[in-house]
Amino acid sequence: MTTPPLWKATVVVQKQEAPDIAALFELTPPRPQAVLIAEEPFATDTTVEALYAEMPDGGLLSRLAGREVHVALLPDTDWIKLSQEGLPPVRAGRFFIYGAHDQGEVRQGVIPIRIEAGLAFGTGHHETTSLCLAVLSDLAKQRRFGNVLDLGCGTGLLAIGAAKLWRKSVVASDIDPVAIEVTRANARANNEAARIHPVVADGLMSPSLAVHAPYDLILANILAEPLTRLAPDIAKSLTPGGALILSGLLRWQENLVLSFYRVHGLLLRHIRRDGAWSALVLERPRASG
Repeated sequence: MTTPPLWKATVVVQKQEAPDIAALFELTPPRPQAVLIAEEPFATDTTVEALYAEMPDGGLLSRLAGREVHVALLPDTDWIKLSQEGLPPVRAGRFFIYGAHDQGEVRQGVIPIRIEAGLAFGTGHHETTSLCLAVLSDLAKQRRFGNVLDLGCGTGLLAIGAAKLWRKSVVASDIDPVAIEVTRANARANNEAARIHPVVADGLMSPSLAVHAPYDLILANILAEPLTRLAPDIAKSLTPGGALILSGLLRWQENLVLSFYRVHGLLLRHIRRDGAWSALVLERPRASG
């Protein structure tokens, strides 16, 4: 597969500012493929980098960051893979997320998921992904789900997690064909290819998603703007009694996002937070009577 051109945005900030600048890169379109914080233990400054499949607006990023953000086209190298190789494994809820280089660190008593670096979002290292995995672990203690959708699946990590928890088929959709290729490869690597059904789809009204609706669990770890825009279709695609996990949003965006789902009758059941990031658990009530 030919690697598409890749752009890098770079800015040097004080260490305490790095998480806010990383969140800024995450939330400003176009969505980056990866955001990295390169920190030296004894230095006061930190470099924050974001990697993009299309050229970001350096002027806009500079204005929002309050300092100059440098944007450059990178050579034809899989920089996302190189940047993610060597990342430490992640424990999130019952899950242990690791790469090939961590094979020997998998312990007993966890659900291991091997995710290789590639041109898609979701290695478990971002707070929103680990939040969703922790929520999945909590839900598995309460009930089972038989018809699951991972909307905006990225690497397919959440879909694979759901498949391992409930041993049921999971539809994994993304607007990006590269993400679907990565999801398919990761499903094979985790012996879940028979349960994971990756599809390229733009929204829930796509025939490939509508044919499987309604879902009793929908996972949507995307961003606040698409979460609000897709609220009517997501709500319509959720079965009565079904659960919905929303993430990719910051704490200050919780009420905004919730307002778009409450008007469709969905109820907030739980909020899980990690630093500035949140995951919301909602439910469609069953009809009374």
